[in-house]
Amino acid sequence: MSERSSKRSFATRPADPESWIKAPDRPSPRADPAAEFTARLTIDVTADMRGRIKIAAFQRGQTVADMLRALFEREFPTSEGEPR
Repeated sequence: MSERSSKRSFATRPADPESWIKAPDRPSPRADPAAEFTARLTIDVTADMRGRIKIAAFQRGQTVADMLRALFEREFPTSEGEPR
């Protein structure tokens, strides 16, 4: 009864977390084809803020990720001479 099942669960941990974190994301149909590598950004927000962000994105017909990418592009534009 205490034997572990050999069946893999839905959320198995990667064998090598470092390479998994640094690996590029699989291309998304919405992704910009010019972007060769993306990195995941995790932030802590209150449940209320998360709800407001999701509602705003829905009202604009966007995903939260696309809306936040546009916000970051506006707030932090690429400077001349800086690699893209």
